[in-house]
Amino acid sequence: MTPHRIRPWLGLCLLTLGLTPAAANVTLNLKEADISTLIATVSEVTGRNFIVDPRVRGKVTVISSQPMSEEGVYETFLATLQVQGFAVLKTGEAYKIVPETNARQDGGTLADRGNVAPDEIVTHVYALQNVAAAQLVPILRPLVPQWGHLAAYAPSNMLIIADRAGNVSRLDRIIRRMDQAGDSEIETVRLEFAAASEVVRILTGLNQAGQQEGASAPATLIADERSNSILIGGDKAERQKFVDIIQTLDIELKGDGATQVIYLRHADAENLAPILEGYAEQVSEAEAATASGGGEGGGARRSGANPMVRVLADPDTNAMIVTAPPKIMRQVRDVIAQLDIQRAQVLVEAVIAEVSSDQSSQLGVDWAVFNEDRVAAAGILDSSTLQGLQAAASGGDIDGTAALGVLGQGLNVAIGRAGSSTTFGLLVKALQGDGDTNILSTPTLVTLDNQEASFSAGQEVPFLTGSFSNTGAGAGVGGQVNPFQTIERRDVGLTLGVTPQINEGDAIKMVLDLEVSSLASGSAGGANLITNKRTLTNTVAVENGQILVIGGLIDDSVTDTQRQVPLLGSIPLLGNLFKFRSVEKVKRNLMVFIRPSILRNQAQGDYYTRIKYNDVRDAQLEASGTSIPLVGGRSAVMLPFDEYSAIKPPASADEPRDARSPQATDGPRPIPTPVPVRPRPTPAP
Repeated sequence: MTPHRIRPWLGLCLLTLGLTPAAANVTLNLKEADISTLIATVSEVTGRNFIVDPRVRGKVTVISSQPMSEEGVYETFLATLQVQGFAVLKTGEAYKIVPETNARQDGGTLADRGNVAPDEIVTHVYALQNVAAAQLVPILRPLVPQWGHLAAYAPSNMLIIADRAGNVSRLDRIIRRMDQAGDSEIETVRLEFAAASEVVRILTGLNQAGQQEGASAPATLIADERSNSILIGGDKAERQKFVDIIQTLDIELKGDGATQVIYLRHADAENLAPILEGYAEQVSEAEAATASGGGEGGGARRSGANPMVRVLADPDTNAMIVTAPPKIMRQVRDVIAQLDIQRAQVLVEAVIAEVSSDQSSQLGVDWAVFNEDRVAAAGILDSSTLQGLQAAASGGDIDGTAALGVLGQGLNVAIGRAGSSTTFGLLVKALQGDGDTNILSTPTLVTLDNQEASFSAGQEVPFLTGSFSNTGAGAGVGGQVNPFQTIERRDVGLTLGVTPQINEGDAIKMVLDLEVSSLASGSAGGANLITNKRTLTNTVAVENGQILVIGGLIDDSVTDTQRQVPLLGSIPLLGNLFKFRSVEKVKRNLMVFIRPSILRNQAQGDYYTRIKYNDVRDAQLEASGTSIPLVGGRSAVMLPFDEYSAIKPPASADEPRDARSPQATDGPRPIPTPVPVRPRPTPAP
């Protein structure tokens, strides 16, 4: 037999000769033996069944000086396979021998299933309590072999490791030492003299400088201006360092006070100055009373012991100039911080709708008889009829133009005779009228919360209030006096005044002052003009986006006028020749609606602005379809912002309601589809 064929057989003989059945110990000595021979021998000694991967090949050398137990043989076997780059995985009643590179994919025993050999492949899951699992991965990665598995599961803060049991046990001890509760806590330091916001500003600068120098675990600093305290978060050493600095800064300054310039962002300095000055004086008096010990004696000392406090406003820079001791200065700054906030705006949309119907009917016969020598008159229902007969009988109006004044609107039929001693006339009048009126006004107004605003649209109409003429006996005595008239111009149109106040829960309290006036039909140009006037003054509470009716009038009137000649007008049928009847029916329906919408940010303002902008632009586009004659074919004027951005929904959760919808809902309405801007039409040649 050749030498390379004798070596495996010789190794097996050495193994067998070392077997002692009484003690069940094995002395394992192999030299350049085939790995399959070792697997077969260990299977026979330990009674385990092995499934060998075809890639498991090679020669092994094992030398032992003393007999080993069954478990010792198995552990030596696992160590030998590890040296060769192979691993043993338990699968049911059998064990798989595979290359290490496939060990983590093929599985492994969970580390908590009793005792396992140090070189056996196991998988362990660690639930960390104090340290983030993701932070330990880069630290433990160099300790895990390349074929092993190490990953963090952030949602449950768990660490997963797949490796040999011995290495997993070592990592377990390391993880337990690192997963300890640190001394990172939150400490509160209350200040007595200094302002918390100013001290935090100084400490933040020191903290940033420490980060640039590479200091680890920087402290967290937060100022609570309400209690004038500083919250410090971090480990004990960092907290103590900042506590020492705070105690050094929190000292009482000598002197009467200091001056600071506080720039306002939203509030008006001139309006805020009197409020702050009164507040500062009260705080100053309270401090003086506390220092003097109170009582009558303290009150006597208070006037001279008050610290100097002055508050001035600079309107050019919208800033407050405050001179006060440090403690009062801090309180004044706290009040400014709470008052200097951005106020929301309110979009107020009003609808004034008036629908009226006017129907009238007139029918009658008027008689008149005139004689200069005798008193004669019959059936006179209208005095103008008699005046017309007098003018005709006088002979001065041959063409009968004076008698035309008797004729009114409608059908007029006149029959009579003039020129003789007795003049008579008969006038038949018939008139029927039907008129409808539909007026709709929709004023819109935007104003700040708690800020009064007004909107007016109309014209100034002259009203005659008095006159003077130089007629009379004294007109020519002492010179000429020029006649004159006094005229007063009054606004006629629409005026809307509103003061909104936003309350908790998006409820809006509104003080309204509305006036709508117009000239009565047919009164324009007259000396005594008649105006139709509707006024409303009210205070209501409306929810954001709610449509509320705030006033209205429903008027329905019928006027039936009948005139007749006594006795003659009561004759059946024939009495109609001596009657005049007028019937007028007027029905008016007037309603006023209002809808406020809160505008808290730019997106909500842009949303409603775009809707109104598009309404006006659409009306201009419809009116500019044809060219304007006599001016060179130029088209009508247009709004300049044709590149206005598309409607975007607001970024905040409080979305505005659809300004086009006439109904109010309990919740936010969906944002409508953006309205595209139509192109500007090409002017006609």
